[in-house]
Formats: sequence, structure tokens, C-alpha cells
Amino acid sequence: MATDWRELPEPPPLPGLYARALLRRGIRGRCLPDLGLRCPVSVEPEHLARYRDICAFDDDARLPPTYPHVLAFALQLQLLGDPAFPFPLLGLVHLENRIRVLRQLAGLGPFTISVHTADLRPHAKGAQFSLITRLEDQLGLLWEGDSAILCRGLTLAGPPPDHQAFPELALSELAHWQAPADIGRRYARIAGDYNPIHLSALSARLFGFPRAIAHGLWNKARCLAALGQQLPPAGYAIEVRFQKPVLLPAELRLLASAPAAQGQGQLRLLGGDDLPHMVGRWKAL
Repeated sequence: MATDWRELPEPPPLPGLYARALLRRGIRGRCLPDLGLRCPVSVEPEHLARYRDICAFDDDARLPPTYPHVLAFALQLQLLGDPAFPFPLLGLVHLENRIRVLRQLAGLGPFTISVHTADLRPHAKGAQFSLITRLEDQLGLLWEGDSAILCRGLTLAGPPPDHQAFPELALSELAHWQAPADIGRRYARIAGDYNPIHLSALSARLFGFPRAIAHGLWNKARCLAALGQQLPPAGYAIEVRFQKPVLLPAELRLLASAPAAQGQGQLRLLGGDDLPHMVGRWKAL
């Protein structure tokens, strides 16, 4: 089914979107809307520098491969809070994230960013769908992101799809770092994602967590920054599955496979007592 695109002149302001999300309650339907949102964006150098710093990316004259998600966040929030979208934003769970870097992410724009949803399907704990984000320039598609999102409380007919395990590669420790207690608040100020589960122990307890948890996309970005030159400048896809949440503060270890001539690799993010937080793989396109 064709997407009904709504063109916006710029990304919407976040405060009103959060107010609408807080007021939204209950599941209102069983189908995703055909709606898509699209708008022009440009990169602010100071904001990009702050993002590189908090995720430990080197300044290599390219946008970090996870940065387009930050550029698109307000547009994603507007789409998921639209009256046509059937699920309440609070309570949605980010299960997996896949990005494709088709061409080098060079320059500061202008770009066009777009978001839409697709592929509503059964899940063992409810139903999941894909939030698709695309970044384009005058030559076409540069980057694409696919976030698998879980909605609890909705049951769809049919069995959930098989969850294929990643192929096992030999892994060794590549890096380790501390995730401080305030990293959720610091990252939120840059990414715009002020979900209460990330901000403090008090607000996280309202949603069943004993302490604040780190943003999944900060975990992924921090790992990709540590991988550095193991990833090519473009022409690859990298996907991760989020496992146990990172309760803050935490000490984290990144395990990764050796650079492979076959154009593929694997990673695993572990916490204390080898608690699994994230597993992922990348491959050349």
C-alpha cells in the first residue's frame, strides 16, 4: 500500500510532542496508518560535536552512522503521536535496530529525512512493527534505519516469526568503558529522547526499573565508535538486538570479531557478570 506523505517545512518542536505522548492512553486499532512524514534537515556543527563527544566518535569529517536517528527523532515522535497511529507511545519497546550506510555520510546538508511505519507482525509478547527512517540528499538515498518496536497488549493472529540466531564468530574484548549514572540525562539533552526510564532512578521505577537505564541507541553508537576502522566508510549494514537493559551506572565491555576479509563481523556488549546487553553483526552490502 502506498505511503501518504505529509511534507513539513522543518522538524516539529519537541515539547508539544511530549505533552501529546503523555496524554495518550490505550490501543486504538490493529492496523498501521499509511502516513509518512518528510522534511528538510541540516546539521548544526556544534550539536554534531556534542554528539560525537558523548558517544566517543572521532571527528573524521563524516557523520557518525547512528547520527541520522538523532536528526529524525522529532519527526519519529510526531508520527508515533499522530491521532492516526493506533498505539500509545509510552510503553513501546525498542527491540532491534538495523542501519544501512549506502554512501559516505559527508557534509552538513541540506538533507531530506523521512519516517513511516511498516510490517506489523506477531511477537511472543505482543505485536511488533518497523519504524523506517531514511536520509537522502540531492543524489538519492544515503542512509536507512529500521527500528523494530514492540507493542505489548496487542495480539495478532498467527505465530511469531522465527528469531534466527546470529552466526557464531570468535570474539575478543575490544574496549571497555563506564556508563555513568547521569548518561541518560546527558544523552537526552543531545538526542531529545526524554523517556522517563532514562532520566533518574525515581522516574524509571514508575515503569518497573530499579534504576535508570541507558538509551539503546547510545549503547549502539558507543559500540560503533569503538569499532572505528573495522567498519568501512560506506556500503555496509549493521544490525543489533537489544537484550538486558543497562542499569546505570554500569561498567561495559565490547567484544568483537577480528577484522574479516569477507566483509562481515560480529559484536557483543556485556555488563558485570557477563550480563548480555546487546548482540550485533555487520556485513558489506
